[in-house]
Amino acid sequence: MLENVVNSLLDIIWSKPLVYGLLITGILFSLMLRFVQVRHFKEMIRLMFQGEKSPTGISSFQAIALSLAGRVGTGNIVGVSTAIFIGGPGAVFWMWVTAFLGASTAFIESTLGQIFKKEDKGEYRGGPAYYIEAGIKGKVGKIYGIVFAVVTVLSLSFLLPGIQSNAIANSMKNAFGIPTYVIAIVLAIILGLVIFGGVKWIANVATAIVPFMAILYILLAVVILVMHIQEVPAMFALIFKSAFGMEQAFGGIIGAMIEIGVKRGLYSNEAGQGTGPHAAAAAEVSHPAKQGLVQSFSVYVDTLFVCTATALIILISGTYNTTDGSTDKGGAPGLIKEGDVYMQAADGSKDYSGTAMYVQAGIDKALKGDNYQFDPAFSGFGSYFIAIALFFFAFTTILAYYYIAETNVSYLTQNRNKGFTKICFNVARVVLILATVYGAINSADLAWSMGDLGVGLMAWLNIIAIWILFKPAMNALKDYEQQKKAKGSGRYAIYKPDPNELPNATFWLKDYPERLRKEKFEENQS
Repeated sequence: MLENVVNSLLDIIWSKPLVYGLLITGILFSLMLRFVQVRHFKEMIRLMFQGEKSPTGISSFQAIALSLAGRVGTGNIVGVSTAIFIGGPGAVFWMWVTAFLGASTAFIESTLGQIFKKEDKGEYRGGPAYYIEAGIKGKVGKIYGIVFAVVTVLSLSFLLPGIQSNAIANSMKNAFGIPTYVIAIVLAIILGLVIFGGVKWIANVATAIVPFMAILYILLAVVILVMHIQEVPAMFALIFKSAFGMEQAFGGIIGAMIEIGVKRGLYSNEAGQGTGPHAAAAAEVSHPAKQGLVQSFSVYVDTLFVCTATALIILISGTYNTTDGSTDKGGAPGLIKEGDVYMQAADGSKDYSGTAMYVQAGIDKALKGDNYQFDPAFSGFGSYFIAIALFFFAFTTILAYYYIAETNVSYLTQNRNKGFTKICFNVARVVLILATVYGAINSADLAWSMGDLGVGLMAWLNIIAIWILFKPAMNALKDYEQQKKAKGSGRYAIYKPDPNELPNATFWLKDYPERLRKEKFEENQS
């Protein structure tokens, strides 16, 4: 009964209006910002390594690592193989398009996160709930912010962690034969040690793990490409021809190809979903546009680099299957849903990380050549590598989920005493750990649907909000560009909003200038 209700809601939430609405949003914001994701590409990279941080805020690099921890997860491996399974090679092209356009959406939402952030109990906090309340104002803004915060806490502490841990447990079991309950216990212990340490601990772990694993994963793809360099032109031709229906095998599924490419791209890079602004708001910067640009770059890293690495491994080895949607998978006749893509074990249990086998087999075939024969019972280098990659990608995603959930708990309890807030934090931590354990030892069929439902609701609420509030972010970019031109560098750009236009940007109107003057005074004294 519950599963039927959830699936019915899912069909409504993740319908064409959301998928194409997110795509159109990216197009319009790109035009309005004069393709900021291209014009300031070099600046994005420079700002990422700029070392602004404080006891209260994390650095831009830590912020992008924390953001990437949430973006780079099972979606970069399982999601990509699923997209190719349903939409064919052309789905990869539409994932690229989504990332390119989504970078502008990421700029808007992340800059808003910085503009309306607050200092709360010794840490910077911000995100959609904060900018919804501050930007929309009044009772409507307050209720809207609370609704977003509640949906986010439920989704990221209860519904989504099990999806990530399920992928970890099954890939580890397939590769190394480790029982899922052992993986569940290990995850619970490590998670507990990290998330009870607070945002700085989470940021430090993400900074150490995410860049290393992403680079290693991309390097493997590059090695495979070099080994098969003669096949690369044909592979890219297949992607582009399939994307526009010019490849006969995939010409009849162009609609499904676009939808699954856009949906998987959005699910992976999360541009517009409202998760990125939480990490963006935690950063110590002198101007909000700086973090908006850094977060735009994180979308590129996630989809154009990591997701592309997965796609190239699959396509260059030919280890993939596709469907034109005509197969009945238990739903309505002629209908196949994303959630139906799984590997089924002998006992009937469903492993939704199963399409990762395409990547595992792709690595082994690419490295071994034509003599390779796929055997699901055999664990080769591909299985080991993907199991380890999934462990780190998915584990850091769970950490990011907790940080975002904690930020929204902080928002919901901001007018309560510290003791009550701490209790709520601990409850969220325990719930997340239990959800992680449950997902690791169960198939989590319903959790996938409920997780998708939560993500879809977040995206709807956030997209509506940023269309209402986008002007301060656009003005911040103009201000940053003007200061950069006048001072010769964006390094010295300082944000000073007009109190009449943004009376609720309290951090920048009061706290920041006072702290800046104090720092300058101390510097002069020394």
